[in-house]
Amino acid sequence: MDKIKELERKSRARNTAWTVAVFALLVLWAVIVLFPFYWMLLTSVKSYASYNAEYVPKFFTLSPTIENYVQAFTAVPLAKYFVNTIIFTIVTTGLMLIIVVLSAFAFSRLEFKGKNLVFTLFLSLMMIPNELVIITNFVTITNAGLRNSFAGLILPSVTSVFYIYLLKENFEQIPDELYKAAKVDGTSDFKYLWKVMIPICRPTIVTVVILKVIECWNSYVWPRLITDDENYFLVSNGIQTIRESGFGRENIPAMMAAVVVISVPLIILFLIFHKKIMEGVSRGGTKG
Repeated sequence: MDKIKELERKSRARNTAWTVAVFALLVLWAVIVLFPFYWMLLTSVKSYASYNAEYVPKFFTLSPTIENYVQAFTAVPLAKYFVNTIIFTIVTTGLMLIIVVLSAFAFSRLEFKGKNLVFTLFLSLMMIPNELVIITNFVTITNAGLRNSFAGLILPSVTSVFYIYLLKENFEQIPDELYKAAKVDGTSDFKYLWKVMIPICRPTIVTVVILKVIECWNSYVWPRLITDDENYFLVSNGIQTIRESGFGRENIPAMMAAVVVISVPLIILFLIFHKKIMEGVSRGGTKG
């Protein structure tokens, strides 16, 4: 009996030690990951004079200021970049969602000749390097005369093979009997999609929307390539413009303030919906 109690005590001690070690590693990893954000926020509230006076960087400040945020919006058209990005994000995400949902429904429920072959060829597009796609898109958009326009920014981003695949896998988890019963009742495909499939797969659809919003908000290469008119710059290109200008290179605190303003919406979005993102991804990758 004493030996059993001793083994139980040692087992609890090992479990406790393991839990403490894992917790310590997680805390250390969290500090490493969050420190750049803390440093960015700290720098953004330091005055220009105090920042330049620091020969050794300080990890805190006793006199925070919002002057840098005011300068970030007045020295460059940051508000205009915000509006452009919001328009680009909303329109692109909306069009992409329509295309992705309809495509996933067609591949998961409709029967047509060569469906499997078409879907296989469709998936093979994921193996094409993005650089080749960008070159093709650039030539196409330029020849169509859509450079420096929202249409040129939006059109190459309104579809995604990965999101179609993710949603198709999720749609296929819905029993075929529901679809057959709906067809017997005279329900149209579109009504079945709208009334049955979309409500059931809402977590995955929400995940696709959130990931697309993040992708659009962080979009840099394509907008930088297809636009050289500041009237169509997005926030990512705006930050690059600020950095390349004398203002951004000289006034680092104001530059960090602009980065904070641009980063906060995505951070808030992820904190609110991170559970739905995990749930949607797990549902999309599980069959049965």
